[in-house]
Amino acid sequence: MTNGKAIRSHFFLFLVNFIYGANFLIAKMVMPAYILPTGFILLRVLVTTLLFFALAPFFKREKAERKDIFLLICCGLSGVAINQILFFKGLALTTPINASIIMTATPILVLIAAAVFIKEKVTSKKIIGILLGACGAVFLLALGKTISFNSDTFRGDIYVFLNALSYGIFLVIVKPLMSKYHPLNIMKWVFLAGFFFVIPFGYEEFGAIQWQQIPSSIWLAILYVVIGTTCIAYLLNTIALQTMDPSIVSIYIYLQPLVATMFALFYNQDHLSFLKIVSALLIFAGVYLVSSGKKSIPA
Repeated sequence: MTNGKAIRSHFFLFLVNFIYGANFLIAKMVMPAYILPTGFILLRVLVTTLLFFALAPFFKREKAERKDIFLLICCGLSGVAINQILFFKGLALTTPINASIIMTATPILVLIAAAVFIKEKVTSKKIIGILLGACGAVFLLALGKTISFNSDTFRGDIYVFLNALSYGIFLVIVKPLMSKYHPLNIMKWVFLAGFFFVIPFGYEEFGAIQWQQIPSSIWLAILYVVIGTTCIAYLLNTIALQTMDPSIVSIYIYLQPLVATMFALFYNQDHLSFLKIVSALLIFAGVYLVSSGKKSIPA
């Protein structure tokens, strides 16, 4: 892998998680006041699927091999349907701080799954990096907040954990497809499969959307979530997977609470402290350690 491709991939991953970090604040403007969660998921998946199909003809024309169709369907199920539905269902049954902390398990789950399914090498540097990043993210998320894992939140906590596991599986099983197809075509097929899985869960809430009552400011928020956090973020993540191990792609999730904190500081909704600085340094150290190791999967 050339330095140019490596820099591009790291930039894409930073951009993706910057988009995701801002998404927590922006998505709250839309849900549940104007669009209910599963209806919003269906809207996101529908529009993204249409966009990918519209853009695909301008790039490499490819036909999925029959032996890869089942894997693409599994990617749509794990990376689109289960991932998004369980996160929103879980968030409704647990606290935001619980959900955020549970999501820090994603890189650990990815590293285990990658080692089992695609034989990604587990190194001490990756393990230390993931642990440092997780500590930094948890410290940053937990500062000044009450954490309570109990019977009242148990069901929601399990949903969020399964969401993290599902996304981790997606990052691993989509990796082998990177060497065979253009990323845009992969996302086109994955979202088409995911769309059919999402329909039964989201069609009622989608049909209940009062489009004429949505103000222009909320339309901008909807566009950000649909185009930014769904279409662009998924595509850039997939492009990065062409040249990066799944463990490197997943470690960048620890930047999300850092970005969210930066936005909160910018809008004077939070204050800078020594512990926040230490947390940020731990996150950056973790990302550096995981991403600087020798790549076990050739580009």
